[in-house]
Amino acid sequence: MNKSELVKVMAEDHNLSKDEAVMLVNVFFDSIREALVEEGRVEIRGFGSFKVKEYKGYKGRNPKTGESVTVSPKKLPVFRAGKELKEMVNK
Repeated sequence: MNKSELVKVMAEDHNLSKDEAVMLVNVFFDSIREALVEEGRVEIRGFGSFKVKEYKGYKGRNPKTGESVTVSPKKLPVFRAGKELKEMVNK
């Protein structure tokens, strides 16, 4: 399912206009983004949690040229499924 399919399902299941459903989906995702940037963690009970994981910089190698390169430290969002979601998927 992609974002437009989610909007369509929300609009149909909850008797909303497409514009209302788009707004709700955008507010939900924007809220998660903002919380990750500010706090670094979002937990939705029964579904899972998002957190920001920090990676240190390291020396790497360009596989094409063999040249040594420095990879900068970075932060990446990570999702971990909750127990209830895992159980639902494995039924």
